[in-house]
Amino acid sequence: MIHDLIELVDRLRATGGDTAEVEVKSGAGGLPASLLATLSAMANHPGGGLIILGLDEATGFRPVPLPDPQALKQGLAHKSRSAFTPPVNLTVTDGEIDGEPVIVAQVHECDPSMKPCRITASGAAYVRGYDGDFQISALEEQAFLAARQPPLFDRQPVPGANRDDLDRELIAEYLKSVRQRDPHGLGRFQDDAELLRRAGVTTTNGTPTVAGLLALGTYPQEWFPRYVIQASAEPLDTDPVGSRARNQMTITGPIPRMMDEALTWARRTFDSTIVSDPSGIVRDVPVYPYVAFREIISNALIHRDLDQWSIGMAVEVRLRRNRLIVSNPGGLYGITVDRLGQDAVTSARNARLVAICQHVRTPGSGARVIEALATGIPIVTSALAEADLPPAHYVDAAIRFTVVLQQPAQPVRPGEDLTATELMIYDALAGTARSVTDLTNTLGLSKPNIRKALRELRTRGLVEQIGGPGKPTSYRRRSE
Repeated sequence: MIHDLIELVDRLRATGGDTAEVEVKSGAGGLPASLLATLSAMANHPGGGLIILGLDEATGFRPVPLPDPQALKQGLAHKSRSAFTPPVNLTVTDGEIDGEPVIVAQVHECDPSMKPCRITASGAAYVRGYDGDFQISALEEQAFLAARQPPLFDRQPVPGANRDDLDRELIAEYLKSVRQRDPHGLGRFQDDAELLRRAGVTTTNGTPTVAGLLALGTYPQEWFPRYVIQASAEPLDTDPVGSRARNQMTITGPIPRMMDEALTWARRTFDSTIVSDPSGIVRDVPVYPYVAFREIISNALIHRDLDQWSIGMAVEVRLRRNRLIVSNPGGLYGITVDRLGQDAVTSARNARLVAICQHVRTPGSGARVIEALATGIPIVTSALAEADLPPAHYVDAAIRFTVVLQQPAQPVRPGEDLTATELMIYDALAGTARSVTDLTNTLGLSKPNIRKALRELRTRGLVEQIGGPGKPTSYRRRSE
C-alpha cells in the first residue's frame, strides 16, 4: 500500500495536478467544505476514486501537518454514512509520504441501480471531470437512469424521414463495400432495399433508423440539430483584444463527412513545427498527430449517447494553449478506462451504428470510418509516442467521456518554488487566519520579512487578505 501510494504521489507531482480518479486535499484546517461534492462525484464515477488528506497541491503536493488525524478519519466515516443518499462506501487507511502521515480514503463506486449518489441535505449530485467536480443537471441525471437498460436507441426509426433522406453517394459506396467485404453474409442479398433493411439502415417500411441516418443521411441535423461537432481554439496573443475564440466552427452532416471536415479544421488550426528528417526532407509536423485526432473524433461520434437526455448535446473539441480536449455525451459502455487499448475488446454503446460504419468510407479521403477491431486506442497511443507526446488522458464521468492530449512541458504550479520564509508563513496559515503580529510572535520573523512574503503569496493566489484600510487585517489560505 505504502509503495503504491508513493508511486501515485510521484505521478501527481510529475503531472502537476489531481486526476479524475485521485483528489488531494490538505486537511490542515479540518475537512474542507468541497469534500462533500468530491465524495458524491467519486461514488458516481466508474470505479470510484481515491482521496488523500495531508498533502498540499498548491505547493507541489508537499506534506502538511494534520492536527488530529483520528478526528479527520472519524469525520470522513460519519459524513460518508449520514450525508449521502445512498450512503458512500469508504475504506480509510493510514499512509506516509516523505516521512509524514497522510490519510487515504478509497471511495467505492455506488451500485449503478442506485445512482446518482447525492448529498442528502441539498439533493445535489456530482460527477468527476478531468478538471474537477461538477453538479449534474436534471437532464444529465436521466443518463444514470438510462444506463440501467441496454442501449438500443440507434435502432429506432426516425419519424418523418424516408429513403430520399439518405445520401445516394454514401449509400452506393456502402452497398459496394458490404458486397465486396462480406459476400457470403450481409452482402449476399442482391436487392438493395432488403440489404439496407437487414443491415439496420432502414426499417421494414423503408424508414431510416437513427443509425442509418447518422451514418448515411443527407443531413441528419434536420432531425438531430445537436448531433454536431462544436470546435474552437483558444485565442492567440496576436489575436485582437477581447477575442474569445478562434476558428470556431460547427461541423454538420453525416458521420463520414463530419470526420473529413474535422480533419480540415485541425489542419487549419493546429500549430506545426518544421522538421528535417535524416534524408534531408523538410516537412511540417502538427502539434498533435492528425491520425490520433481522427481516431478520437471517430470514437466520439460513434460512441456518443443517443438517448433523449443527450439529444441537445454536441461533441466538443477545444484546443487550448497546452492541451487538446475532445468530449462527447455518454460514458464508456462495457469496458473501463484501465482496459482501453490493453485488451482486444470491442464494446459498443451503439452496436447497430458501429456495424454500419464498418462499411462506410469518408468521401474526402476514402478511409474507413472505423474498423471495429479495437485498434483505435493503440493507434492513438502509438502516434502520440512517435510524436514524443505524453499518453492520452481518458476520463469516464459516466455521463460524459473526455480525451485530453497534452504537450510535454508542464506549467510550474504557483507554490512549487516558494522560499523557506514563504513556506513557513504558508504553513502557519493552515486552518486559521492570522495577522502580521500573530505571525511575528509565532514564527519569530520580522514584520518587513513577513509582509514581503505575504505579498508574494497573494500574488501567486495562495493567500488572501481579510479586512483592509481602517479595519483589522489578517491573512488566510485560499480555500481548497
